[in-house]
Amino acid sequence: MVEELSGHPAESRKLQVYYDGSCPLCSAEVSHYKAQRGAEDIEFLDVSRSETNPGPDLTPRDAMRRFHVRESDGSLLSGAAAFAAIWHRLPRWHWAARLAALPGGTQVMEMGYRAFLPIRPMLSKAAGALGAKAENTRK
Repeated sequence: MVEELSGHPAESRKLQVYYDGSCPLCSAEVSHYKAQRGAEDIEFLDVSRSETNPGPDLTPRDAMRRFHVRESDGSLLSGAAAFAAIWHRLPRWHWAARLAALPGGTQVMEMGYRAFLPIRPMLSKAAGALGAKAENTRK
């Protein structure tokens, strides 16, 4: 049996979402996900907080640079595959999970995600200017 970092069996662990709570855009997106039916089966972990430990296979720096989730079996997903894992658990987002499951769907979404990453800081500032608030204002 695979053990969770805290020592609990992996089967009992929720999907873990690692996100940058110091980013207004990321915080707004995660806030939206948290409000969805099905979010009770997801644990949202703000990696901008020094006390958050994403595990031995993911550094806090890498977790801040790219979106990651950890499946209940302990496997780590990032980018488009990570988003698809969330969408699969949120009933209102099943349509997006189905798109990602189409042949080549996740690969196309990953290309879009990689194009987004360099402009994320600019979009985050714009989101902040439009009223989005970071969850963690101290780094």
